[in-house]
Amino acid sequence: MSSTGTDPEQACHELLLRLAGRLPDQTLWRFRDWLGEGALPTLARTMPRALLKHDIDLEQHDHQLLVEALLPHGADRHQVSSTLGIDEVEENRYSFAMTAPDRGNAVDTVGVVVNAVMRGRPEVGEVRETWRESSQAGRPAKRVLLVDAVAGMPRLTGELQRLLRALGDAEPSVEVLPPHIDLPVYHQAALENSRFVCAGAAPAGDRLVPA
Repeated sequence: MSSTGTDPEQACHELLLRLAGRLPDQTLWRFRDWLGEGALPTLARTMPRALLKHDIDLEQHDHQLLVEALLPHGADRHQVSSTLGIDEVEENRYSFAMTAPDRGNAVDTVGVVVNAVMRGRPEVGEVRETWRESSQAGRPAKRVLLVDAVAGMPRLTGELQRLLRALGDAEPSVEVLPPHIDLPVYHQAALENSRFVCAGAAPAGDRLVPA
């Protein structure tokens, strides 16, 4: 379990990681974009309300992250307290694959650009990608980037999201993983079914090596 009580921005980043696969993609990427811009007061006004709207209850650790991230920036105490509701996070409802089911031998423009931007970056360890598949019929597979990083996680997330949006992904999924964090089931499954994209200059954590 990662430590809490130090940095509201980092607490918020970890909470948003733990909400991946639970909050709608449209909401999650927007919250991460705001965090990357340092807009914690905006998140304090909107995130607790969004959790209640989507009926997402938080277990104790996640709720503590919410408290530490947003109460100092003006979040409504009643809304924050109302999000505490379950003992364990619900099971992951997605499956993951190393390649997109319909890609074939097509050139992966996104992978080429991500490689060019991330390769050799001092705060980046390893970059991997996977394709998330939903149990709901008719929903296409979605690319998920998995990035091992040692610093600047919220801003790195925002940068990669903007890059993916410029390349056509309206609701990008970018999971920038800090050191010393117990990975949720969602990320464990994603990493186990991911492929290598590129490496930065920071040592990669063992967790980015698929089992």
